[in-house]
Amino acid sequence: MAISFTLPKWYDLHTHFRQGENVNQYIADHLAMGCAGALAMPNTRPPVSQITGKGSEDACSIESYRAELLAAGGDAFDQLITPLYLTGDTTAEMIAEGAGSGLLQAAKYYPPHGTTNAEHGVAIDEWIGGDVFRAMEDHGVVLCIHGEQHGLVGADYFDAQQSAESVFYNEKLPAILEAHPRLRLVCEHITTSVAVDFVAQAPERVAATVTPQHLLYTVGDLIQGLKYHLYCLPLVKFDADREALRAAVTKVGQNKFFAGTDSAPHTSKVLDCGCAAGCYTGACAPQLYAMAFEQAGVDFDTDSGRAVFESFLSTNGPAFYGFATSEDTFTLSKVPSQVAVFESEEGPVVPLPVGMDLQLTWSIEN
Repeated sequence: MAISFTLPKWYDLHTHFRQGENVNQYIADHLAMGCAGALAMPNTRPPVSQITGKGSEDACSIESYRAELLAAGGDAFDQLITPLYLTGDTTAEMIAEGAGSGLLQAAKYYPPHGTTNAEHGVAIDEWIGGDVFRAMEDHGVVLCIHGEQHGLVGADYFDAQQSAESVFYNEKLPAILEAHPRLRLVCEHITTSVAVDFVAQAPERVAATVTPQHLLYTVGDLIQGLKYHLYCLPLVKFDADREALRAAVTKVGQNKFFAGTDSAPHTSKVLDCGCAAGCYTGACAPQLYAMAFEQAGVDFDTDSGRAVFESFLSTNGPAFYGFATSEDTFTLSKVPSQVAVFESEEGPVVPLPVGMDLQLTWSIEN
């Protein structure tokens, strides 16, 4: 008889819904996989860099983007967090205004040109010790941080001994914690043993999201045959890094690491300027996480195995952000399932399992 167990619906606390006609499908895919809520990333075009208003050619607002997502089916979520994109126009007054209105719960740091639509990012040194981060401390706004050092090239950017992520965690994040002792941080989509160690040893105000692809794959999977559907930023790393991630998320009693898929739909992965960064895991993330936990040695036929998975997927994230675990449930069963390419007028969106020719060994019932 197949293993089957029921969990509280989970929260994807780092995902991309984009804009336009396809948003309905991306949200529907999240709801179909038992998702009770989401944190929708603000690197849209234009970026979500204002609090209120209709926005302009240069800026979207939390208020307007949130309204778009709710109208596209996001009203079915228990929680929908829309962070503010930190740009050169962000002020401490904006932070206070947003927090006071209830619209602002989190703000996102992107390294300049560090990933998709990150050209509005500002170097981290300009934020450390500044009024914006102090205002976030004062008003309890979470800093969601893409932890890679910008401007590195060659071996400084990616090497067996270091990467843009390890440089950032060794040099920049300690300075942030020292300068801002009350700032709450989520280290997004961590990929290295350096980042794992930093989060594990940091104060309780520091947590991290982990994606399914970084738990499943290494850089060897990416470059053997140039599997561009696995190309994301930060890049998948080495086996020792994957093992550190797996050990962190499967540790009994851990409350610092939780699900954030970084699911990023692209209607074209291959562009004139290179490869679009992001893996689409809408409709299949819990299945992928379950497969990764099994590969890490978790036995879902035991209470302890199911409990550690539930903590990672359903309870740690909402606890950090200050809302309750969902009272609704979904069921995972050890039965093979499939996901399909989403064909749209803009082009096909290929889910990661299809792009990697991966057979899902779990299925979901909502």
